[in-house]
Amino acid sequence: MFFNDTLSADPQNRALLNFEMRHLEDKYRNQVLTMACTLVSLVDLRDSYTGGHSTRVADYSRRMALELQLSDRDTETVIMAASLHDIGKIGVPEAVLRKPGKLTEEEFEAIKKHPEFGWMVLRGVEGFEEISLLLLHHHERLDGRGYPGGLRGEEIPFGARIITVADSFDAMTTNRPYRKAGSPEAAAKELLRCAGTQFDPVVVEAFMPYLNHTSLNLTDAVGIDTP
Repeated sequence: MFFNDTLSADPQNRALLNFEMRHLEDKYRNQVLTMACTLVSLVDLRDSYTGGHSTRVADYSRRMALELQLSDRDTETVIMAASLHDIGKIGVPEAVLRKPGKLTEEEFEAIKKHPEFGWMVLRGVEGFEEISLLLLHHHERLDGRGYPGGLRGEEIPFGARIITVADSFDAMTTNRPYRKAGSPEAAAKELLRCAGTQFDPVVVEAFMPYLNHTSLNLTDAVGIDTP
């Protein structure tokens, strides 16, 4: 009998080996996540207008996941994907990211590549396969007019539908090179107006309690009763 076989035959040693394997897997996963978050930080540094954007999108996504009572695993996946959702912008030219005026059709096509770039970065990393799919599809629309796949309705991963709402709300309420930030009240109304076409109505509804219970005081603005 080989030495390793002797070790694995002992229940105590087998438990120790399993613990060490889980520790190594967690260490590897944390190292990959740290590297990915570093890339996100580089994206934020390249575009001062979106600094902190990924953190806010992750926070909004977390609140919706909790309201929707997703499992702990699914909640963790959504939060991590939301944190990394713009990682693909590392492959978009800086001149396009920082352009103060309206994008040309060619420039907009360059921006639209970032979900695919993010997917390509993470799809081959063990443990990030599902997360990479949420990155790939976070700009899809319920009516099929999104990108890159033109997916419709439930074809879009549910986690990606959550990130879409969080991402859009933050985009509407922060300054961008081409426009000033809109009010949270106006952004909430836009989410409601586009529920069923651009956004999943179930996800939008799950976001409203958070908005209503913050200092935004949206109850009157959007016509939603605070539970």
